[in-house]
Amino acid sequence: MANIEKKNILIVEDHELTRFGLRTNFEGMDIIGNIYEAEDADKALSQFKANKIDIIIMDVGLPKVDGIEATKRIRLIDKEVKIIMLTSHNDEQAVLNSLKAGANAYCSKEINLKTLESVVRSVLDGAAWFDPSIAHIVLKAASVQQQNEQVSENKIDEFNLTPRELQILRLIAKGNSNIEIAKECSISINTIKAHVASILQKLEVEDRLQAALKAIKYQIV
Repeated sequence: MANIEKKNILIVEDHELTRFGLRTNFEGMDIIGNIYEAEDADKALSQFKANKIDIIIMDVGLPKVDGIEATKRIRLIDKEVKIIMLTSHNDEQAVLNSLKAGANAYCSKEINLKTLESVVRSVLDGAAWFDPSIAHIVLKAASVQQQNEQVSENKIDEFNLTPRELQILRLIAKGNSNIEIAKECSISINTIKAHVASILQKLEVEDRLQAALKAIKYQIV
């Protein structure tokens, strides 16, 4: 049986009981290696700089410096680390600011722990994930931006995406991971990664989340 590559996780949460519950849950995941904790943004940055961190669970409502600002600071250091925002409030501006800051996923604190495990696996595989309760906020923002920019009907053609790339982009926008897309398209994971890289280049975006939002804005999905 092949060894599973374990990923290190940082839990940034100011409530000790919530932090304990998350840690206990992640200790049971086969893909999680070291688990680090921080109760505020400053300690999160210290932990991040001192250790190899692959994924972060970031509470939006941190004291003093909130999770959105902490995410921005971490993104200045590392654009590749995966960040999942966790919040008890689905405030529209907080959602949009989190996405702008570079979050890979946005979850309600009411999320089932097993579902959160699935989100962690998906995000580590390269997918973006929105809590169903905030999907309408993302769609609304994309719709408003589309109206403001008066998108031309032939804009999709200007991206010069191949039929296969369009298919993959639609699956990305639905939140599918590379593994799920590979199964859907019946092609290898390495081929999917090559297509995703090409899509990002053609759309002139930095990550899958931005690609998904652009796909929504230009009515590709």
